[in-house]
Amino acid sequence: MLTLNYTYRIYPDSQQEVMLDEWLEICRRSYNYALRELKDWIASRKCRVDRCSLESEYIMAADYPFPSYHQQQNNLPQAKKQFPQLFKVPSQVLQTNVRRLHDAWDFFRNRGFGFPRFKKYGQMKSLLFPQFRSNPLTGWQIKLPKLGKVRINLHRAIPDGFVIKQVRVIKKAMGWFAVLSIQSDLNLPEIEAPFGHCLGVDLGLDKFLATSDGFLEKGRKFFKSEQRRLKVLQRRLSRKNQRSNNYEKARKKVEKQHNHIAFKRKDYHFKLAHLVCDMGDSIFLEDIDFRTMAKGFLGKHTLDAGFGQFRTILRYVCQIRGKYFGVVDHRGTSQTCPNCRAEVKKNLSDRIHDCPECGYRCDRDVASAQEICNRGIEKTTLGLRGKETVCQVEVSGVMSLDNWRRGLPLWAEISLREGGSLHYTEG
Repeated sequence: MLTLNYTYRIYPDSQQEVMLDEWLEICRRSYNYALRELKDWIASRKCRVDRCSLESEYIMAADYPFPSYHQQQNNLPQAKKQFPQLFKVPSQVLQTNVRRLHDAWDFFRNRGFGFPRFKKYGQMKSLLFPQFRSNPLTGWQIKLPKLGKVRINLHRAIPDGFVIKQVRVIKKAMGWFAVLSIQSDLNLPEIEAPFGHCLGVDLGLDKFLATSDGFLEKGRKFFKSEQRRLKVLQRRLSRKNQRSNNYEKARKKVEKQHNHIAFKRKDYHFKLAHLVCDMGDSIFLEDIDFRTMAKGFLGKHTLDAGFGQFRTILRYVCQIRGKYFGVVDHRGTSQTCPNCRAEVKKNLSDRIHDCPECGYRCDRDVASAQEICNRGIEKTTLGLRGKETVCQVEVSGVMSLDNWRRGLPLWAEISLREGGSLHYTEG
């Protein structure tokens, strides 16, 4: 099964927009009600038998079952009699709303922190329609339960052989969006080994992207370039009275500015990922944890670059385009010579790699990308021990690669064997 998500802009009329806003508010209240029941059940059972809580707590009966997803879902018909407003929302939307809470609860139990929180007014931003009997798209409209036909901008057609399984309606400051989850019986082949031209990719702040072939992408600072306008809007927002009409107008302007920045960054990442896939058949990237980088003194610029989002997008683009994607150990990639593998210490201010052992000289980021490419090839080809093909290093038993990398780095030797050309930048 192949599942893809396509995002389209939708244009509900004024009446449909009022209905969607009302549904979001009802879902927010039902979410908070279900969370309150879950917290009460936990609070009534966390005290020890021989003592009571110092604060008053609502105690549930001992035989009251745990409010699981199925328990709370089965209570929805009875809750509709007590709260008639629930009849306005499609029943499956309410069920998926409860499912969202228990997904957060399961995620909390697995990692041990991040207990689900109550949603404030306006924090519920999406509705999920989980299934459809027939194709909801009719021309330039999409038909949703209890909402009717909504105008949609089909800027790209649904591929042949795909069926719409789910539709998530999202509210953003720039308007309403529909995320269509489409599914097909096609199965993409699992690419387990690298092939063709191998390409190492190094990510950084000085240059957003550098490849082992010498391509350098300076990158763009989306947040920094728009920060001046954002500061003005946030200053205006801080001077408004909360919950007033002027406050809501100013808040929407701030949200629009954030959406504008995020949309530009994501579009740039997709275009750059396709460009990288055009350069090689096997892509290797570092397995660095960018969350740790974001906590350093360059955290603002790290978050602005969005390295984690780019890695996720690059992995997705490689999958749909039939490319191999692999990650390698990031430790010491910038401190190792890709030609002779000697350790070459550098500071952040040193932007040129100049090896004193073999005299190899090139841009620091390009050298790091070449070392990533070397490690990616070694990680996938040194596993051939005992097979028909063995390398000189394994035969000799010495894990020093100097003997077979004197003249050119490994990525360059392979490129020349395949009839390619070398074009990396020096100095």
